[in-house]
Amino acid sequence: QVQLEESGGGLVQPGGSLRLSCAASGRTFSRVAMGWFRQAPGKEREFVATMSYSGGNIHYADSVKGRFTISRDNAKNTVYLQMISLKPEDTAVYYCATKTTRFGSDYYTNGVDYDSWGQGTQVTVSS
Repeated sequence: QVQLEESGGGLVQPGGSLRLSCAASGRTFSRVAMGWFRQAPGKEREFVATMSYSGGNIHYADSVKGRFTISRDNAKNTVYLQMISLKPEDTAVYYCATKTTRFGSDYYTNGVDYDSWGQGTQVTVSS
């Protein structure tokens, strides 16, 4: 199993930027699809972004398209979520997750498909 640890969260003003990181350890990182999810207080966990193992398939929730960018560095066993033009409605705990895959093109937008989760990092967008 892959162990994950998120970092980079914090308090930012509307319109600001943050970059979240998710460091992985344990099983090989390069054979996993990656995902970012978030959960706001009183709401269900929701999909944010996903990237296939190959990096060839990337998908975003409509609410973050054009503002968030997922990327990965397999040499560093790390996945990133660059967030710009942040809005108060982006306030949530952000989680990264991994899914061991057979095919490099596989990606997943449903949280139930993922094998491992990080502990989360808080992002607060407020003036």
